[in-house]
Amino acid sequence: MADRPEAAVDARSGYCAATRTFRSKRADVPLPADADLDVVRFLASRRHAGVVALIDAATGRRVTFRDLWRAVEGAATALAAPPLSLRKGQVALILSPNSVHFPVAALATMSLGAVLTTANPLNTPSEIAKQVADARPVVAFTTRDLLPKLPLAGAALRVVLLEPDRLPSDPSSVVATIGEISATPPDPTRRGDRRVTQDDPATLLYSSGTTGPSKGVVATHRSLISMVQIIMTRFRLEGSDKTEAFLCTVPMFHVYGLVAFATGLLGCGATIVVLSKYELPEMLRSINEYGVTYLPLVPPILVAMLAHPKPLPLGNLRKVLSGGAPLSKELIEGFKERYPQVEILQGYGLTESTAIGASTDSAEESRRYGTAGLLSPNTEAKIVDPETGEALPVNLTGELWIRGPYVMKGYFKNTEATQSTLTPDGWLKTGDLCYIDEDGYLFVVDRLKELIKYKGYQVPPAELEALLLTHPEIQDVAVIPFPDREVGQFPMAYVVRKKGSNLSEREVMEFVAKQVAPYKKVRKVAFVTEIPKNASGKILRKDLIKLATSKL
Repeated sequence: MADRPEAAVDARSGYCAATRTFRSKRADVPLPADADLDVVRFLASRRHAGVVALIDAATGRRVTFRDLWRAVEGAATALAAPPLSLRKGQVALILSPNSVHFPVAALATMSLGAVLTTANPLNTPSEIAKQVADARPVVAFTTRDLLPKLPLAGAALRVVLLEPDRLPSDPSSVVATIGEISATPPDPTRRGDRRVTQDDPATLLYSSGTTGPSKGVVATHRSLISMVQIIMTRFRLEGSDKTEAFLCTVPMFHVYGLVAFATGLLGCGATIVVLSKYELPEMLRSINEYGVTYLPLVPPILVAMLAHPKPLPLGNLRKVLSGGAPLSKELIEGFKERYPQVEILQGYGLTESTAIGASTDSAEESRRYGTAGLLSPNTEAKIVDPETGEALPVNLTGELWIRGPYVMKGYFKNTEATQSTLTPDGWLKTGDLCYIDEDGYLFVVDRLKELIKYKGYQVPPAELEALLLTHPEIQDVAVIPFPDREVGQFPMAYVVRKKGSNLSEREVMEFVAKQVAPYKKVRKVAFVTEIPKNASGKILRKDLIKLATSKL
């Protein structure tokens, strides 16, 4: 972070009038100076009192830290050797639900200097094929159930099943299972080009955009190390003799699940209870059976917990960690009234920021209703007027720009998008309209990027619009977010039929549903004679959103 006189920074807001920037009010966290350091060696070197690293919520299987690091070393040795022959700079894909095997595959991959990419198991085969064609992975970790979704015909993918045993009927593309490679005796001499630096790429995660195809976000080992340090500081776990248990409801393929629960918290001795799929009864059983103290979730789960007719048994649960959208005052107060022993913490982040850019870290901070929290440690921010480019002071709304050691390296094979999102001096243009108040709290007002947030998943309207325009009876279309208490938002389509067409709402929804993942489905349709657009041809989504919500 850039140095500047401390006296120039307002202690209350963190704003510096001289530079027109905001500085985090949280103390900076120390970052390792060793340039030749990968995130896996960084995690493995942390001292802690924890014994159990992972628990499979469904089976109760426990993986100790000793067994975890032995499995990572063995898997890395096997990955580097024939027939897998994974090398530094090559890409490995994980297509899997949450699993105790997921961290082993992820950590072993990154320890070799290979680049990890992940895919949503709900995605269709065509969506996964697009990602494979762009990232060009040479190794894929998946399950038997998801194997048919991989584009194996004519591809050079070598497959490792994330299951202990292999069936004789497995196709020839399946080289091994995670159980087989994890049991390989560690041999560092067979790791190929083992020198991995903090500046080397570590992950390639795909972030949905509003125009064109989704973009691959490249994060370095430094990005991950700095975010791990921020997470450990946030939960005050480093150096603690007490072991906390986190229930992993968030998907490990997502940046938050990957950085926090598939890697980061393992560096401070926390126990990760792995839930392969969210269901309220199973979540409650896991909380009580495994002594869960921290529960990360998205707002719809919190809504479901509060909507339950009777108070739910939450055992030793002390903190709920919510992300994806700010929680309303009514929701926070209602939850606190029913569960006074549980604190609610919130966070704001992007794939491009390697997760958390701002957060509330105490019950007191969360009572600043509507806020995303204070800026994360090691973070600077600007609020920039989108029209003039002028940096704004407190309580004025503009686009949020952030800068810190965790910001992405850039978009994969997309120089134009990188240059439009990252400035030469390291500022990340988030695309979110925000303001920072006089006490340094960040408030998200709107999204310039116009992404629809369905249960925490990002749905780009332009992707659905492009798909709908291929329908022979559709003349024009616009997709907007429609607010919903249960899921946050869902896609709604405004459709202009071609002359003579009697296309129905059901036919439109079925057309989309056959071609996209379930979370991207259009769930409401309205027919109009014209899509409102500005002089340059851009869809006036705000007008349509106002129209759609006027009768709510």
